[in-house]
Amino acid sequence: MTGMTTRSLLAALAALLTLGAATPAAADSGDDALTPAAIDSYLHGYRERTGLPGATVAVTRDGEVLHTAGYGHTAAGEDLTARAPLPIASLSKSMTAAAVLHLVDEGRVDPDEPVRRYVPEFTMADDRARTITVRQLLNQTSGMADSAHPDLRRAQPHTLREAVAGLAGSRLAADPGTAWNYHNPNYVLAARLVETVSGRPYADYLATEVFGPLGMDDARTVDTTDAMPDRARGYLRAYGGVFAVDHPRWFVAGSFGVLASADDLAQWLLAQRDGGGILTPQSLRTLHTPPDGERYAMGWASSPDGAEPARLQHTGQLLTHNAVQTLLPGQDIGIAVVTNTGMVSGDDAAVITDALVELAQGRDPGTGEPFSLTADYVLGALTLLALGLAVRGTLRARRWAARAATRPRWRTGARLLPYTLGPALLFGLPALAGLLMNRAGTLAQLLYIWPALIIWAAATALACTVLLSARTIALLATRPARAR
Repeated sequence: MTGMTTRSLLAALAALLTLGAATPAAADSGDDALTPAAIDSYLHGYRERTGLPGATVAVTRDGEVLHTAGYGHTAAGEDLTARAPLPIASLSKSMTAAAVLHLVDEGRVDPDEPVRRYVPEFTMADDRARTITVRQLLNQTSGMADSAHPDLRRAQPHTLREAVAGLAGSRLAADPGTAWNYHNPNYVLAARLVETVSGRPYADYLATEVFGPLGMDDARTVDTTDAMPDRARGYLRAYGGVFAVDHPRWFVAGSFGVLASADDLAQWLLAQRDGGGILTPQSLRTLHTPPDGERYAMGWASSPDGAEPARLQHTGQLLTHNAVQTLLPGQDIGIAVVTNTGMVSGDDAAVITDALVELAQGRDPGTGEPFSLTADYVLGALTLLALGLAVRGTLRARRWAARAATRPRWRTGARLLPYTLGPALLFGLPALAGLLMNRAGTLAQLLYIWPALIIWAAATALACTVLLSARTIALLATRPARAR
């Protein structure tokens, strides 16, 4: 449920439901409007307009930190500053990749050798797994996928060793190197490789070989969401409001477990220019360059061909936080945004990032907002409509049954059959989302991701069940009377 999920089934559904949120204006001022004052002004206005509880922002330009800041507060009520570490979720993947490439630069890892050379304990119920290379792990072309190993639907491990052992009973979804599938265990295994090669705990290696040299003084990585500040408690968006919620315990090491402040992320963005002393120019190019025919590199993804301006970007999402890191190579600009609202329905980080990119182009950032601020009201109306129709149909069930008793039974059954679609939709949503997102989740997780959608689906399922039951009971009571 992390990382590249924002342009998924739920976002597609949002496009159908929303009446259209405002987008950045196209007018070009001709001047560089990306200034600390403009960034602060936009963030203050955005928070006032959308009710966003808290965010941190880092912006770099021309090899220098342009601005870092925190806005608002955490779910615990603490003020956010530029030094406040927040979960950056799958932005962590680029840092895990950097740790592996640091070992490559030291000559301790060959990226084109099989992973099992470095992690002998790694095994799967699939002989093809023996050929998975280190490069394929980091490019997410290993053949592992949620469809074969739904990691967030399984019992959550406690250590990297335990997480790797959990892969033993799973198979691959594709031959290694033939298909791209976004899959968190790729980076879990990469983090375990860091441990086995260095002989040190992954968190220690990241702290001393990546964070320390880059001056990321507040950054650290944890194994589970329970080890995050306030256990990763954050906010969900629903019906125009935000609601503080706890995060379920997830194992996050290697894939999405880093905590970092705006100041830390500014140093990380600067390191993308020249390697920051931790990566050679060749390894930095490897970190940023996707394989032929793909857009995903190693914790960074390139923008589609023809997109303006060209970007390197990666998203990161927990159920209660979301983040985006962006590079604009043509302008030597880096942007990182973290917010304490959950994924998809609270996709504030992506909206803010797009606005800051507009500022970097000298354009008006507009008044964009999360789609849920519009779509949830549409879903709310549909929810009330479904419940209202259920009440109306229940009150008229006897009248309906009296008419139905005069028809052939097959016609009556055909009229009742559509009411089974409501429950089928509700309980089929995880499978449908998994099919279109290529990510497997549960109904409870979808409730976090887009509360109003699940409430609508649940209300529709309830309405259909009540109507089906009322009409069936009325029909059974009517037919014996007709028989007499």
